[in-house]
Amino acid sequence: MKFSNNSDLGGTELNEGLKLQSAKKFVSWNVNGLRACLKKDFMATFKSLNADVFAIQETKMQPEQAIIETIGYKQVWNSAEKKGYSGTAVFTRIEPFNITKGIGVEEHDHEGRVITLEFKDCYFVNVYVPNSRQQLERLDYRMKWDDAFREYLHSLDIKKPVIICGDLNVAHNEIDLKNPSTNHHSNGFTDEERGKFTELLNAGFVDTFRMLYPDKVGAYTWWSYLRKARVNNSGWRIDYFLVSERIKDKIVESSIQSDIMGSDHCPVSLIIN
Repeated sequence: MKFSNNSDLGGTELNEGLKLQSAKKFVSWNVNGLRACLKKDFMATFKSLNADVFAIQETKMQPEQAIIETIGYKQVWNSAEKKGYSGTAVFTRIEPFNITKGIGVEEHDHEGRVITLEFKDCYFVNVYVPNSRQQLERLDYRMKWDDAFREYLHSLDIKKPVIICGDLNVAHNEIDLKNPSTNHHSNGFTDEERGKFTELLNAGFVDTFRMLYPDKVGAYTWWSYLRKARVNNSGWRIDYFLVSERIKDKIVESSIQSDIMGSDHCPVSLIIN
């Protein structure tokens, strides 16, 4: 892009134009079963969002179970050993230097929950954090997972900045769900899970959406299929983009595409230089 000396763009607009020119767009979406989502216009959504890197959680499939044409994008899959469960994928048109699946901890690397792409200037981590389940029967495991994942991110962050996205299965603060008072002992809003998320942020990471919109209410990314929750916007914000604190000034936008259907989650996106 070139600007002539007599351009009508002012200094600020010129800087913004150059800023956007160098920015990259990342999208994250828990599709709650990619094969099902493909029948609900996933490909149309994929194309319309026009991401440089598109991360998916809860694929619930092996890559050979569907033909997904993403011309211009490299596909990276990490499927769970258990068929029809969990799983992550990344479609990227930025060629990574290196690809890692899992976090290098045997206990946590059988469910296809993490993909890491190493780019020139950063690491990109797509994650589907374990759900502690309705009766909190998996809460103890979740605590171990959170500690191990935080240590993994720290090991990356000491080398170069990290962008993390995905379904983190926790609403951090009361502003992040419609009915906090009745959910303090519910999975995804326990003191233990919220505390681990705080520890993650304190380890040097920033919740990009809350950094830009600290007081925005009604901003949710997941809605139950029950009781017309989505119609009534009775939801939770559990899908995130986090970045290393030292690159937070490079964030252009962090947004929630709540109008996009096809899953009980909606996509979230990040534009960053």
